[in-house]
Amino acid sequence: MAENTPQNLDNHARYDPFYHFFALPVVFLSVIAAVVHLVQRPSWFSGWLVLFVLAMVVVTVRARTNALRVQDRLIRLEERERLTALLVEPLRSRVGQLTEAQLIGLRFASDAEIPTLVEETLIKRLAKRDIKKQIKNWRADYFRV
Repeated sequence: MAENTPQNLDNHARYDPFYHFFALPVVFLSVIAAVVHLVQRPSWFSGWLVLFVLAMVVVTVRARTNALRVQDRLIRLEERERLTALLVEPLRSRVGQLTEAQLIGLRFASDAEIPTLVEETLIKRLAKRDIKKQIKNWRADYFRV
C-alpha cells in the first residue's frame, strides 16, 4: 500500500511480497516436491530431505511470527504511553486493564476518539476487530512489518 493511501479497516493489512508471495510458496512447494520424491524414490536421503524441508517451513514461519511478536510488544508499549498522555483520570489508571490485543486495535484510533473508545472497550470488553470497526478517524500505521 502506498504511504499516501488513507488506511481503513478494509485495507490496513499489509503484505511483504518477498515473504508472502515468494518465500512461503517456495517453501510449501518444496514440501510437496520432497514428499513426492520420497514416495517415488524411497531412501534415507529422501526421508531426510522431507525432514529438512519441514524444518525450513518451521524456520520460515517462526521468523515471521517472531517479528510480529516483537512488533506487538512495541505497539503495546507505545499505546500505553500514548494513552497515559491522552487520558484523564479515572481512565488513565485503568490502562493496565487493557489486553495486548485491545491495545493493538486501539493504535489506529485518532487522538480525539481515544477516550470514548477506551471507555467503551473497558466496559464492553471489545475484541481487537470490534475496536477497529468502531474507529471513525483512522490513524494510519505505515511502519508495520
